[in-house]
Amino acid sequence: MPVVNGLVVMTPTSIASTGAGNSSSINADGSVDFSSCATLSLNGVFTSSYDNYMIVARTQKSANYYLSGRWRASGTDESSASNYYTDQSLYADGTTVAGGRTARNHFYVTYLDSALRNGFVAYFYGPYLSQPTAGRTVAADSYLNAETIDAAYTHSLSNSYDGITFFPQSGTFSGLLTVFGFNQ
Repeated sequence: MPVVNGLVVMTPTSIASTGAGNSSSINADGSVDFSSCATLSLNGVFTSSYDNYMIVARTQKSANYYLSGRWRASGTDESSASNYYTDQSLYADGTTVAGGRTARNHFYVTYLDSALRNGFVAYFYGPYLSQPTAGRTVAADSYLNAETIDAAYTHSLSNSYDGITFFPQSGTFSGLLTVFGFNQ
């Protein structure tokens, strides 16, 4: 029987969120709705069934700040050392183009603009495999100018991760996201 290629919705086995007045829920279609979250953790979305994953999200922030992420295994974030995550970002707005490279205890996902809904697509390469993990986010935001953000990140530990946590640098964020596995 031939293998059918495509995207498969990965419904989290559970989710957890923090923040005053926060709410988060898994919808019948496997997507996750969340509101006023200081952190949003997805558990059981990366499995041995697929090597690569994509998250499609629309988000809004209580104030303008960066959205970060951490890999997660068995309900615990990987945040033990400051230099396990390295990210390289490229930002373009109007005629301004800037970039940066940072090593820290989380990776940069995107910039969140409080004035409107933002969108991003994140690709993750091998989070469940016991090897260093890589990822890439492409995002757009701003109602006055079309801003684009492209970020790539790596994680140097050879651990298997079944989940991910998202969190803004400050305040809370809201939105809807769906995790897809690549059936290759």
